[in-house]
Amino acid sequence: MAQAAKKVKAIEKIEKEISKTNSSENAVVKALQTQLANSYVLSLNYKHYHWQSFGPLFRDLHRLFDELAEAVYETTDELAERTRMIGQNPLSHFEDFLKESTVKPAARNNDMRGMLSEARENLLIIIKEIRAAIKTADEADDPGTADLFTRFVQIHEKHEWFVRDILEKRDGLTS
Repeated sequence: MAQAAKKVKAIEKIEKEISKTNSSENAVVKALQTQLANSYVLSLNYKHYHWQSFGPLFRDLHRLFDELAEAVYETTDELAERTRMIGQNPLSHFEDFLKESTVKPAARNNDMRGMLSEARENLLIIIKEIRAAIKTADEADDPGTADLFTRFVQIHEKHEWFVRDILEKRDGLTS
């Protein structure tokens, strides 16, 4: 019986050490919520650019923005589930996404260069924030969240590279 009690106490100690009960004010939770909001806003921005594409590069940009929208949207579920895993409810209302997002919805009337520039600015914000969030998760001894952010920053870095390259080449874009 004493053996069983010791085992229960040991399990309880481990449970306490790796507790996934975080407050909504926890820095890791806040970073997850912000990036969840950013993912929704950014994916909708990409869809806006996709639908509003025009000009000599129409086909390529139309396809690119659709691919970017899909890749970013696919991150939302993992961000929400990770938030639940560590003890909080993920954002789930559009108003909350707009409130918590650090990127803004797409401008209504933009030329192609403006859309690409806006996309790049948003990507740079997200990349900076996710890199900081990786450090925050590491400092909180949360390797699962750090890994998630590490995988997702690579998606945004690749997208920024694509957009930056298009902007630098100035191939067929209005100035």
